[in-house]
Amino acid sequence: MVVWKTHSTEPTAEVVEHMLGCLSLAAETRFGETEFHLDTNMRQIPDHWHAHARDSDWFAQRMQRPMSRFTGVGSDRVERPLP
Repeated sequence: MVVWKTHSTEPTAEVVEHMLGCLSLAAETRFGETEFHLDTNMRQIPDHWHAHARDSDWFAQRMQRPMSRFTGVGSDRVERPLP
């Protein structure tokens, strides 16, 4: 995930390009070159520009597996126990 430090929803095209480039590099390390997509839909925080790199099965699996935490590029995915 990348978040624009400025509290606004309209970064310049150059800023967006830079942030998405950095996010793509991290996502390639995490998911592989073609196993992700960039999601710029600001669903839950609509007043602060941000984007997510999602694994290719994110939408289909989001309710079928426990939530996970990811502590950094290169670390393993850790699933949280179901309540």
